[in-house]
Amino acid sequence: MKGKVKFFNTMKNFGFIAGDDGKEYFVHSSDVQEGVTLRDEDEVIFDVEEGDRGPKAVNVKKAEAGAEEETAEEKEEESEEAPEEAEEEESEE
Repeated sequence: MKGKVKFFNTMKNFGFIAGDDGKEYFVHSSDVQEGVTLRDEDEVIFDVEEGDRGPKAVNVKKAEAGAEEETAEEKEEESEEAPEEAEEEESEE
């Protein structure tokens, strides 16, 4: 799911995310991707799990990071396709 960080308190290691579905989700720093620091208004992608006090955000990462990962995967696929195309061109000659 996509959403936006409503607020995140780095001293207390928790905050809330406003999901695109109109609901608010609790988020704890332990449920944020390693190396990511959440700031107010950051756009994020996350999964939802049922916590002790209701739904919570888990596997939280910044939306931009997700786009970069897709780009890296696309580049890998392109590099795998390139040798096949080269072989086809050689066999046509």
